[in-house]
Amino acid sequence: MAAYKNVQLHIDGQWRDARSGKTIEVLNPANEEVVGTVAHAEKADLDEALAAADRGFATWRKVSAYDRAKTMRKAGDLLRSRADEIATLMTLEQGKPLPEAKMEVLAGADVIDWFAEEARRAYGRVIPARAEGVYNLVIKEPVGPVAAFTPWNFPINQVVRKLSAALSTGCSIIVKAPEETPASPAELIRCFVDAGVPAGVIGLVYGVPSEISSYLIPHPVIRKITFTGSTPVGKMLAAMAGQHMKRATMELGGHAPAIVFDDADVGRAAKMLAAAKFRNAGQVCVSPTRFLVQDGAYDQFLETFTAAAAKLKVGDGMAEGTQMGPLANDRRVPSIEALVQDAVGRGAKLGTGGERIGNKGYFYKPTVLSDVPLDARAMNEEPFGPLALINRFTAVDDVIAEANRLPFGLAAYAFTSSAKTAQQVGASVETGMMTINHLGLALPEVPFGGVKDSGYGSEGGSEAIEAYLVTKFVTQAGI
Repeated sequence: MAAYKNVQLHIDGQWRDARSGKTIEVLNPANEEVVGTVAHAEKADLDEALAAADRGFATWRKVSAYDRAKTMRKAGDLLRSRADEIATLMTLEQGKPLPEAKMEVLAGADVIDWFAEEARRAYGRVIPARAEGVYNLVIKEPVGPVAAFTPWNFPINQVVRKLSAALSTGCSIIVKAPEETPASPAELIRCFVDAGVPAGVIGLVYGVPSEISSYLIPHPVIRKITFTGSTPVGKMLAAMAGQHMKRATMELGGHAPAIVFDDADVGRAAKMLAAAKFRNAGQVCVSPTRFLVQDGAYDQFLETFTAAAAKLKVGDGMAEGTQMGPLANDRRVPSIEALVQDAVGRGAKLGTGGERIGNKGYFYKPTVLSDVPLDARAMNEEPFGPLALINRFTAVDDVIAEANRLPFGLAAYAFTSSAKTAQQVGASVETGMMTINHLGLALPEVPFGGVKDSGYGSEGGSEAIEAYLVTKFVTQAGI
């Protein structure tokens, strides 16, 4: 098993401790034991990272897209070759089952490959001129040094999209990775460094999130920010970016509706949605949470879904056969407990779960509530945990109204055998992503982003690189 390493900063091509020597403890959420430390950056470290990013951008932007792609593909190959070791580190610090962690690492390599090739197709264009001898050229150029802020739920996935988009387009980047899960993103960045990315192009820092964001975002070196996290924090960072005219990509919280119609394959829908709900202990921004089931399918769906949740093996992510690990930190358990108690107190029915497991580690049973009143907190706040809310509906118009009731709009799910119903739901639900009759989100080649309070911009598909490019118009006449 890979040994957990004390995690350092990466600044100007060097792995090093913070100038102050300060560190932050990293806990294993399965047993609450300290597994290592991470360097705690402060202003002196950030100043060095910013100066390095400025120099790194001047170097990297001159490298051709073809050669950037070659270096990135090498990094992807290194990531694949180190998948077992990195997955172990991720499970130790984040808690998810080891097979899920390895799948995340390998998927990260696919993301790198996608962006490496996509940036080679960041085409400009020629606009027909109105006069002879004039050329009108549209040119795509990198926006400049990027500041990226990433969360703990997917330590590789959330970094690799931002990192790959920035590097593929010729930008440098400073990554503020999560202090709770620092080792796996550090090893991701090590793959890029070992692949030959020049010094200064990639910076990696950890510390107090609010202090780092409030220093990096206004700084004149930074030209763009990208953030994945909660809606309240995202709004504050977006406002700060707006004050300084900085581009921003925001991938924020969701509260995804999953709509199951009478004519669906109910058993298949229940099993697929249960797997999606409890993946990573429900700590997924696109996790289905509000299950809206039509009257004729309701009883079968509730029974099948509840049985699937009750059978899940919860335990240490390193243990053989574990299907759901602990929640990621000590804040998550009381948060889920409060939501469940509030809902039950308002009349919701508890189908399974509803309590913590043991008194060591942040384990919570997969929980199913049904007949949940709309005024329950869980129906209005993203649970971000292993909590499923199952309610019934009768008419299509009613379920669309409920799906759109909240200010969130990141992901949505639907199951139906009717082409007409599928078209109606796909057109009417206010969401950045909709998957119908299968689970088809978050592939490298498809858009990934939300609407309304769930943010703006895309972190996937051909749209993803646009936020890292500026459009320059050059018109030239012959002398």
